[in-house]
Order: sequence, then structure tokens, then C-alpha cells
Amino acid sequence: MQDIHVEYKRRNRGAKWRVRAVQLAILIASFLFWELAGRLGWIDVLLFSYPSKVFGQIYGDAVSGELWGHLAITVGETIAGFVLGTLLGTALAILIWWFPFLSRVLDPYMVVFNSMPKVALGPIFIVMFGAGFTAILMTTLSIIIIITTLVVYNSFREVDANYIKVVRSFGGSKRDEFRKVVLPASFAAIISTLKVNVGMAWIGVIVGEFLAARAGLGYLIIYGFQVFNFTLVMSSLLLISIIAALMYQGVAYLERRLVAGRRH
Repeated sequence: MQDIHVEYKRRNRGAKWRVRAVQLAILIASFLFWELAGRLGWIDVLLFSYPSKVFGQIYGDAVSGELWGHLAITVGETIAGFVLGTLLGTALAILIWWFPFLSRVLDPYMVVFNSMPKVALGPIFIVMFGAGFTAILMTTLSIIIIITTLVVYNSFREVDANYIKVVRSFGGSKRDEFRKVVLPASFAAIISTLKVNVGMAWIGVIVGEFLAARAGLGYLIIYGFQVFNFTLVMSSLLLISIIAALMYQGVAYLERRLVAGRRH
């Protein structure tokens, strides 16, 4: 039995490394094709640039020190929006699950707010809070909170009612129902929400920076468009992609650790 388990783990690691290798090969091939297309004139380099120029832009800005302030601002805003939006959205989901009457009252409002284009709220936040961190954070939260609330609350509702009846039959309280049944059963949905929120946080921050920022990667993208420096635009987009991928991998690592902890 132990030999079978060892063999399974070996095959699983092998499959994982093969997936990583193919992913890396696709990434390298994409950059090579982009570079070749730019140098041979297959694409308009004024609009699309090419990797050597993009990495040169990043290196130059990093050496001069111009990059780090913009990068720190955007990453800080994104992490703040991600963490705060996830916590508030989960707390709201718990609240409306705990009080079914509140759920029935808020349901149409959540549906309407979720369908509202969040970009349209940006100017309102700028007028309310001024052009700066708070307005950008509020734009991000307006995207994350409602999505988190809906996903997590629906996962609470889909928990098998028979398990809850068992807890009640032993005299368990509402808190026992939540702690011993509802929350453990919704663990996968909450982790999935974290993964989605990584992308939502970046969308909210970049949209907010488009509208209100005087610094940050979103500001650099707008500035690059204004001065027709599309290499600056592409370098900012590349940095956003790299950091978003790192954040996603961080959440995936957290998921693996939590799953391993639950098993033990």
C-alpha cells in the first residue's frame, strides 16, 4: 500500500513538472515571436513595441529609481483592497446568513449594485474622497466586496441542511452550526473567492488610478498613452501581469497549506 502511495506521489510530481515545462515553453515562445515580429516589421512597434525594448524600459526605470515609487503605490493599494475587500465581503456574507430577514431585505440591492458598472462610481468617489488613495481603495472595494459576499453567501446556503439538523438535534447553537458545519463546508468556495479577488483587486486599482492617481502603474499607462510612449505602457502591463501572477501563486500556496493543515 505504501509503495502505491509513493508511486502516485512520484507520478503526480512528474505531471506537475511537465505542466510547468510546457507553460514556460509557451511563455518563452510567445516572447520570442513578439521580438521577432517587432524586429521584422510584422507588427507596428510604435503601438506594440517588443520585449527587448520593454525590458530595457523596466531596467532603465529601475536603475534611475523612477519605477519603485510607482510600483510600491500600486502594490500597496492592491494588497489593501484585496485584504480589506475579502474580509468585509466575507463578514457581510456571514451577517446575512446569520440573519435571514436581512438577506431577504438586501438581496435586490446586492443584485442591482453588482450589475452597476463600477467605473461609473469612480468620479463619485473622487468627489467624495478626493483624488488619491481613498478614492482608489473605494473603487476597488466596490468591485470586490459585492462579489465576495454573493459567492460566499451562496456557498453558505448550499451546505447540506441535514448536517445542520444533526447539530441542532444535539442542542447546538447557531454559532455551532456555522463553526462546525457551514464554514468547513464553504472552505473551497472561500479559497476560490480569494483567487478571483486577486484579479478583481488589480482591476479596481488600475481603474481607480486611471481616474484619480498622480502616481502608480495605472498612472504610467495613462501617461504613456498621452505621450505616445507605448513601450512604457507595455512595460507597465508586463509588471502588472508578473505581480498579479505572484499574488495568485501566493493564494494557491496558502490553499495548499490550509488543506494540508486540515488533513492533519
